[in-house]
Amino acid sequence: MPAIKSLISTGSEDFRRRYAHNKGLAAALKSKQDESRHKRPQRDFDRLAKQGKMTPRERLNKLLDPATPFLELSTLAANMAYGGEAPGAASICGLGIVSGREVVIHAADSTVKGGAWYPLTVKKVLRALDIAIENHLPVIHLCDSAGGQLQMQSEVFPDKYMAGRIFRNQAILSKMGIKQVALVMGHCTAGGAYIPAMSDYSVIVRGTGGVFLGGPPLVKAATGQVMTADEIGGADLHTQLSGTVDYAADNEDECIALGRDIVAQFDRGPKTRIEQAEPEAPLYDPDELYGIIPDDIKHGFDMREVIARMVDGSRFHEYKPAYGTTLVCGYAHILGFKVGIIANNGILFNDSSKKGAHFIALCNQNNTPLVFLQNITGYMVGREYEIAGITKDGAKMIMALVGSHVPKFTVMCHASFGAGNYGMCGRAYDGRFLFTWPNHQIGIMGGEQAANTLVEVKQRQLEREGLTVDPEVLAKVRADTMGAFESQTNAYYATSQLWDDGILDPVDTRNALGIAISAALNAPFGVPGNGIFRF
Repeated sequence: MPAIKSLISTGSEDFRRRYAHNKGLAAALKSKQDESRHKRPQRDFDRLAKQGKMTPRERLNKLLDPATPFLELSTLAANMAYGGEAPGAASICGLGIVSGREVVIHAADSTVKGGAWYPLTVKKVLRALDIAIENHLPVIHLCDSAGGQLQMQSEVFPDKYMAGRIFRNQAILSKMGIKQVALVMGHCTAGGAYIPAMSDYSVIVRGTGGVFLGGPPLVKAATGQVMTADEIGGADLHTQLSGTVDYAADNEDECIALGRDIVAQFDRGPKTRIEQAEPEAPLYDPDELYGIIPDDIKHGFDMREVIARMVDGSRFHEYKPAYGTTLVCGYAHILGFKVGIIANNGILFNDSSKKGAHFIALCNQNNTPLVFLQNITGYMVGREYEIAGITKDGAKMIMALVGSHVPKFTVMCHASFGAGNYGMCGRAYDGRFLFTWPNHQIGIMGGEQAANTLVEVKQRQLEREGLTVDPEVLAKVRADTMGAFESQTNAYYATSQLWDDGILDPVDTRNALGIAISAALNAPFGVPGNGIFRF
């Protein structure tokens, strides 16, 4: 493959301005991530120390193989919810290596309200288990949770995609033969008791671990009996009498060591084979991405410059470079894995939509995973384009996307607006992983377009009713709309709601994609097939 020739002038004023802006966004991201991971009231650390417990991240560090990467997912979940009282949605989830096996890890964060489950905690754990199902990855649960937030029970308990779905997913994993290990280092209360009960293997720490449908307060309220946690759900009870748990450990170090030894017994099934080559660093420094991405969401950039700093050797075989030029398609390697890349270089027109659909089909033909790099304001609108069939051409792209049997990965590099989000493998389209950058914005349309649309609607309404068009009323509509969009389209709001799998520093994107692609190959590819294309 030929290498991309970069046209970026790193000494230009535009580059320096953009670099400073995006470097600042990356620094702010790191600060927010560090705060979410580590900033807690001292009393929470003191409580764990008094109980003889490690912090959740100390447990994680001892569980993972030394000097191996951990791709943490949704670090900033719930960062704009619950008044900020549930950093990381009170859980830690991600991809790691344990005893040489790629695994999904789900750890309750007992430094946050005792690891209690908020609504977004449930959503985050469900996403982790969905990843395990989709990619055929074993799961390790680090259990230490106070159970569901009772004040939010209506948002945690009753519906299809609430807490019961966690245990349903565990049953699905078991049915698929995908192994699970529960390391019980604290309490597993109420529904949470089913996590170790539904895992293939479980270990409990004597003295601090507990598994019970009803903890001491509930048992007292329901039966009048006064019991300690150890008496109704401790290690000896469950390993010697009930048989609910398999192994007892005298401390957390022993518990983690047992867990690692259990994982070491897992068979290693063959991975799905795709074309691979020796990994190479890009020719261009990924640090230059900061100077390439605009400091204004309305400004475009050449996505080839991003690709050149992300793929092996900066080599890229571009498909149909002279046709449908607002969509860049082609083949490259990321950490040795061959991928098909689909990247926005402007709005999606009829030709670029058809080009995208055709390229998706080609990648499916030769079993090449797809990487979508989004900077999209949508599909083109207007009478001329409707006559040309922009709606059915966009539908072709979506049909090809949904019918795709190869793994799909999405990075939202800048804008993600309108139906373009759909055609470019937004969250609803079953990508294996979806990441964003800190400059990213997402919405049904941009705030300015939404404000203009609603002002026009309001003005026509007033005119139809024979009322005076008051400029102050229109100005208020505009201001209210812009304010709502600005607060709800930014990257931190999106990741707070778990509309993605986490915000990445742009320079980390290549490594994150490499880990994600490697994990995805643990599952066989699906069955090829599409629905009806409207020609």
